[in-house]
Amino acid sequence: MINRTSHISISRQAELLGFSRGMVYYEAKPISKASLALMHAIDRLHMAHPFMGARMLGNQLQRDGFSVGRQHVRTLMQRVGIHAIYRKPRNASERLATHTIYP
Repeated sequence: MINRTSHISISRQAELLGFSRGMVYYEAKPISKASLALMHAIDRLHMAHPFMGARMLGNQLQRDGFSVGRQHVRTLMQRVGIHAIYRKPRNASERLATHTIYP
């Protein structure tokens, strides 16, 4: 939507469209081959063990020979859209809301 050859400045065009000038100049970095290999390994492990979170996956990847930390595994999991499947905690207010309490 930004026309770089227009007589209107780029900052004015961005202002008229309602977004920042930094958004106009931002170019996303390509994903490195090492990160792609990690993402494939994380996906493979997640399909075999869907209960594993970032900590367990990070430990398993280190055992498999990857040099990776938990935070990087967490970031890649978020990027791929993977999250661990586990039982979420339930508190008393949720149980009370689902059942009728008789006097």
